[in-house]
Amino acid sequence: MGAQDMPTGPVNSPAGGPDREWVSAAKRRLGVMGGTFDPIHHGHLVAASEVAAQFHLDEVVFVPTGQPWQKSDKKVSPAEDRYLMTVIATAENPQFSVSRIDIDRGGATYTTDTLRDLRALNPDTDLFFITGADALSQILTWRYTEELFSLAHFIGVTRPGHTLANPGLPEDGVSFVEVPALAISSTDCRDRVAKGDPIWYMVPDGVVRYIDKRQLYRGE
Repeated sequence: MGAQDMPTGPVNSPAGGPDREWVSAAKRRLGVMGGTFDPIHHGHLVAASEVAAQFHLDEVVFVPTGQPWQKSDKKVSPAEDRYLMTVIATAENPQFSVSRIDIDRGGATYTTDTLRDLRALNPDTDLFFITGADALSQILTWRYTEELFSLAHFIGVTRPGHTLANPGLPEDGVSFVEVPALAISSTDCRDRVAKGDPIWYMVPDGVVRYIDKRQLYRGE
């Protein structure tokens, strides 16, 4: 992953962002956007861009899951297809990169393992894990919850006006960011392809062409 040069001036924590004590201006700031990305769509990209701007991130690395444990009972496209779609979707933004770390590890993908590995590869870096607010509300059911908050600051992406009811999450370990209301989901994209409906402008053009070439989601 290619790091950009660090800004030399002081860093201001965004509204609702982590405390200045947690984020050191001397450290690189890396956003981590994990997901199945089946397929990746513009909602993912807008969310990553918005969080990067508000939290002054140097880079956002997209990490496609290998075998998502939450979806063990659901059909998921091959990891290589999901990885390549993510590479295509992020290629034009120099602040974005893609990691195979979860795919190459093998076995079920757990966020704790992802963050441990990224921490080992980036020892002098503050990690910011970016996910949907709905997923974040379930974090207390994830594996090794207590360790998660020591590895990264968690950012829940919400639609304007959306709030979580009694999430029970540590205030100093979690922030929420509103992004433009893009009513796009990977499930909707798959369903549209299966029905023969277009997904142009819902996902990047290159991803549309990749899905068509690989005939993904046709039999769902």
